Amino acid sequence: MTENLQQHGDTELAGIVRHFPRARVLVVGDVILDRYVTGAVSRLSPEAPIPVLRPADRRATLGGSANVALNVATLGGHAILVGVVGADDAGAEIARLLSVSPDTESALVIAPGRPTTAKTRFMAGSHQLLRLDEEVATPLDDATAAAVLAKIEAALPRTDIVVLSDYAKGVLCDAVLEAVLAMAARAGRTVIADPKRLDFRAYRGATILTPNEHEVRAATRIAADHDSDADEAGRAALAATEGEAVLVTRSAKGLTLVRRDQDALHLPTRAREVADVSGAGDTLVAALAVALGAGASLPDAARLANVTAGISVGKQGTATVTRQELLGALHRRDLAVTDRKVASLEEAMLQVAAWHDMGLRVGFANGCFDLIHPGHVRLLSEARAACDRLIVALNTDASVKRLKGPNRPLQAETARAIVMASMAPVDLVTLFDEDTPLEMIQALKPDVLVKGSDYTVDQVVGAEQVMGWGGRVVLVTLEDGHSTTGTIRRMALPET
Repeated sequence: MTENLQQHGDTELAGIVRHFPRARVLVVGDVILDRYVTGAVSRLSPEAPIPVLRPADRRATLGGSANVALNVATLGGHAILVGVVGADDAGAEIARLLSVSPDTESALVIAPGRPTTAKTRFMAGSHQLLRLDEEVATPLDDATAAAVLAKIEAALPRTDIVVLSDYAKGVLCDAVLEAVLAMAARAGRTVIADPKRLDFRAYRGATILTPNEHEVRAATRIAADHDSDADEAGRAALAATEGEAVLVTRSAKGLTLVRRDQDALHLPTRAREVADVSGAGDTLVAALAVALGAGASLPDAARLANVTAGISVGKQGTATVTRQELLGALHRRDLAVTDRKVASLEEAMLQVAAWHDMGLRVGFANGCFDLIHPGHVRLLSEARAACDRLIVALNTDASVKRLKGPNRPLQAETARAIVMASMAPVDLVTLFDEDTPLEMIQALKPDVLVKGSDYTVDQVVGAEQVMGWGGRVVLVTLEDGHSTTGTIRRMALPET
């Protein structure tokens, strides 16, 4: 019973993920440059009992609040990042990384007398040997704080959610923190605060506080080892902030969501394997913000954040999670029973390229396929006979509702995808959210486009494009008397 409920919940969560591009998130906090020097160790130094690292690779990634903003963007939302960097090489590298990241708008303040916060990790394979921190953690001077607040004031009207990413490096000093909370309150914005201060009262006015287990223990002096303790600690934190909720992140024990006058919600971890927890908190906060910006309820946003963090910890180093990765994780239980035949567009593009490299003809059919009937079976069989591999593109639930009305589909997209993937003629199933599959057809470039004979070639979406690159359109004669609409109509007739 629990498993079925989880699957149904994941299907609904996937529907929310498709609305992530609606989210507009303002991220304010400590910008960090994460550097990695990776190499091999084969001996100890003769000068001291320490390993000698021979570097083979160097890379830099966005960390701290910049990593939160980048995760907002990779999940599909739009991020505006306000923070402080120095007039140095690290600051220039952060500006470069932000300039090439999708949907991340930089609103950084350059403070010439203040170095950019940078952390350099020296790695032997996946093992960290040493971390070098270059930083100044003193509060911002008055001029820099005023410049930061001006950036926030300019960005606030264009965003729905505000994230305060506090790494205790001085950007969210008293003057900035108090002012941004007041500005967000006047604008009616939801504020998510990821805290580092021991006194949570400093975040009074934040809507949601997201401390980890260590932070909530230090602030409340209540351990969060067990569910009941996490509930108690969360409520103590909630009393300090006077907000709406506290989300306690508990590593391998998952999350605990505490809200006023409601029972705590305990979510077990969704991580499949743990490679590195660096930046996982940033990813979780970003997912929570994007989900809320997309219109999710707080419990559903917490569930999505939990799944996203589970993906993040499976990656080495400070990492991001994409919207497609999140959708894949939500559908993973269902995909296992269909031999991975359900794929994202990106995965389908790779598979089609591989099929084309093998000299195979790829066919494409699309539709809602709400209730499979003999007409569908014939369409799929004849479509597969016209090609070597057949892809079926299904309208998402949102797309079906727009096309068929508020009472459709009868079956959710995950259920329809599972049924379609179990059909023998079908080699791959993918979903599209648009009203027509034209964008998907242009991306996949199939050799054969299949539609029912109730259409003419000039009415088939994508026909011109497919024929333009040398493909063909196949119109399949449909079985009379079979349609989903007709079946629904007969089901609604009173019994005699």
